[in-house]
Amino acid sequence: MDMQTIWNENRVILRGTAAAEPVLSHENHGVAYYTFPLSVLRLSGSEDRINVIAAASVLERCPVSAGMTLEGEGEVRSFNNKSGQGSRLVITFYARTIRPAEGEHWNEVHLAGVLCKPPILRRTPLGRDICDLMLAVNRRYGRADYLPCIAWGALAQQCGGFAVGDGVRLSGRLQSRGYTKVEHGLSVEKTAFEVSIMRLEPVEGEAST
Repeated sequence: MDMQTIWNENRVILRGTAAAEPVLSHENHGVAYYTFPLSVLRLSGSEDRINVIAAASVLERCPVSAGMTLEGEGEVRSFNNKSGQGSRLVITFYARTIRPAEGEHWNEVHLAGVLCKPPILRRTPLGRDICDLMLAVNRRYGRADYLPCIAWGALAQQCGGFAVGDGVRLSGRLQSRGYTKVEHGLSVEKTAFEVSIMRLEPVEGEAST
């Protein structure tokens, strides 16, 4: 595997249930893109609700309706929300392919990139180690996705020893997590999207640009 492949890995496979009909998200260079929420169950039975973005041509080949079980392959994408409403960093699943599916829900993410912020190692009130990472993964044509990742336990301790510019390759799942934030004296329920790390290893060498 060459360095270009190593440093630009961004692969996602999701299998779940469409929670709503697709609606128009935006148009770019004459291409219409649609979005819909995908409900993916964990083994525990709890739900991750992931926002899917797909081009009109993808949905023409596989029309999506609410309640339909789907499998999609694609990438985790990020963009900066400058509207002032909601999260500043918006995380979505960009589906390159979608097809009808059967069987258990599935959530698989493989990423490789460089750390673009210092890791934040902390401890929960119950005494469990947790570490937040921000991973930059190059796209083609000079753009990059900035993806929040989270590790627990021994992996969190390992991640806490990394520095900005270090390369890592990881696998895990794309998850949604509810939390409460106080804004203007009021408690507001919000949702964060991040990659929960299951396996991780450092990558030596310099990133290809």
